[in-house]
Amino acid sequence: MLNAQHNYDATVQAFKWTIPEYYNIGVDACDKWADGSGRVALISEKSPTEQTRYTFDELKALSNQFARVLVKQGIQRGDRVGIFLPQALETAVAHLAIYKIGAIAVPLFTLFGTEALQFRISNSGARALITHKEGRQKLAEVRSTLPDLKTLFDIEAAQSTGDCLSFWRELEHEPTDFTPVNTRAEDPAVIIYTSGTTGKPKGALHAHRVLLGHLPGVEISHNFFPKKAALMWTPADWAWIGGLFDVLLPSWHHGVPVLACRFAKFDAAAAYDLMSRHGVTHTFLPPTALKMLRSAENPSTRWPLKLVSVASGGESLGLELIEWGRKNLGLTINEFYGQTECNMIVSACSALFDPLIGTMGRAVPGHTVDMVDDAGQPVPNGVEGHIGVLSPDPVMFLNYWQNPQATTEKFAGRYLITGDRGIRDDQGFIQFVGRNDDVITSAGYRIGPGPIEDCLLGHPAVKMAAVVGVPDKERTEVVKAFIILNEGYNASDSLILELQNHVRRRAAAHEYPRQISFVDSLPMTATGKVIRKELRRA
Repeated sequence: MLNAQHNYDATVQAFKWTIPEYYNIGVDACDKWADGSGRVALISEKSPTEQTRYTFDELKALSNQFARVLVKQGIQRGDRVGIFLPQALETAVAHLAIYKIGAIAVPLFTLFGTEALQFRISNSGARALITHKEGRQKLAEVRSTLPDLKTLFDIEAAQSTGDCLSFWRELEHEPTDFTPVNTRAEDPAVIIYTSGTTGKPKGALHAHRVLLGHLPGVEISHNFFPKKAALMWTPADWAWIGGLFDVLLPSWHHGVPVLACRFAKFDAAAAYDLMSRHGVTHTFLPPTALKMLRSAENPSTRWPLKLVSVASGGESLGLELIEWGRKNLGLTINEFYGQTECNMIVSACSALFDPLIGTMGRAVPGHTVDMVDDAGQPVPNGVEGHIGVLSPDPVMFLNYWQNPQATTEKFAGRYLITGDRGIRDDQGFIQFVGRNDDVITSAGYRIGPGPIEDCLLGHPAVKMAAVVGVPDKERTEVVKAFIILNEGYNASDSLILELQNHVRRRAAAHEYPRQISFVDSLPMTATGKVIRKELRRA
């Protein structure tokens, strides 16, 4: 979508949005490339010796078949369908099929525990869910509390049964033709849940246009993607907006194949080996992954790479990582900024300008990003303010699902307020100053304290709990819990482990408190709210 010019200002001036009235993500990301040419869309690796390639032609046929299956199960336009799977062929097929029938996809992170899973399925009112054996086991604990969930698909089940259908067996007998619903660009397509801060997570409802809205940010952060692009990969899960709309779907919009491989636990040597073996040219690597890659010695000589572009977002990179990338990867890593509600709105672009260390880059062409005051009025350059994005904007969410109050509170005047504060200089570089809310940024994940506190309160030993993020060299922040115990319970290492496992199982494996302190009291406001900034100083 970008028209590359000789400098940043000229590129901004040359940009023009192209958003058609009718647009469908499934058709754009797959069907337009399924022309019988056998163009490769996906390389799926389960192990270094087990890899399968899939073409756009095959993806079109499979997604058409699953679209027919969903329609047979009564899934209609506007119905929500959950996808509780890792990076996999079935995940991609499910997304494409859901968009084609005009339903709404609800991506769910596989590390979610039972409570996190239950809330999102219940809140979205999902009528169907696609998962695997492990997902079914988690779901079994809460299935009785989900009356809207009528249909369950298991990608590993050999046969369909009364309470669960075999994903692949159901596809077997379906024709491969299907006429996609003629959706408008403004029609809802996907709900991606944000981290809860002071309450439950919120479902950001996005329209089909969100893919087009992402394109300028993806393109500029990769120095005018798809230039020199042969294969894209990210360790980020496709359940998050970063994996889904920064990598998978934009790559397919441009006809660039994607490598599907997400490690159970990120390992630097395995990641280098993967990128080297497959000749990955473009990748989105969260800062924590970069820090772990940095720990490997002499990567360029041990694993010959074909990297052309590396983009990173979620945390500030800093001078060390930029210089490391230049020395060891032979390129300048481009940092970008955004959030689930309005993503890829600020970015560096080494093809246009040198990064200004300590800043996130400049506003991506097509997006108006200003520092604004509480009333939503822009403040002068050099003055700190809320990072705001002028509405309307193609990448901006429609609303929070079933939460009009939170939607209203997200805006000030004509600006969407990101919840972060920043300063812009006279050249347009934006410096991240800090957060307005209590979101914890850990290993690239944005983690809200609310659901973790609720989970801890569900343990019989916990009387009160407060959660904050504390600095960590590798992960930027880690989750720390301050806990007041009920009578009859004593602080111990075994209780710490028990509480950590409690959060792992019920909330999410990446959200458990790595540090726990037992206290006699918590700092509170006069209205009874925990003063988290005091806990962060503790």
